[in-house]
Amino acid sequence: MKRLAALVVAVAFALGSAGLAQAQAPAPAEKKAGEAKMEKKAKQAPAKNANGTVKSATADSVVVTGKEKVKGSKETKDVEWTFAVDAKTAIKKGGKAITAGDLMAGDPVHVRYLEQDGKATAAAITVKAAGKAKAAKNPCAAKAKK
Repeated sequence: MKRLAALVVAVAFALGSAGLAQAQAPAPAEKKAGEAKMEKKAKQAPAKNANGTVKSATADSVVVTGKEKVKGSKETKDVEWTFAVDAKTAIKKGGKAITAGDLMAGDPVHVRYLEQDGKATAAAITVKAAGKAKAAKNPCAAKAKK
């Protein structure tokens, strides 16, 4: 009788443990979705930054000219970037959302972009405030000092 009771307890424990382990394991579909996300993140390169001036802009691309540091040197060189623009691209000017078509040639911009398959896609474009012009000397103030 004791052996039968011990056998029943052992079987119940084994079945309970197996059920618990199965409940903790992810379903095959969930596992595949998780793996796909991990692979996508691994393939995605880190965001890069570019600063320059808008040369031209259309609804689906923006051309920016600027300067880039030469590797291994303190020198810079003139460069031109073409960024693809899509529905996910956030474009702001003065804190307000605008479209790529609203960008004007000569606008100073900061572009955060991703490079995938040899193509640069803008994630965010921010129009910077135009450089402040130097204040003209006040001729009246100059006369007052004499």
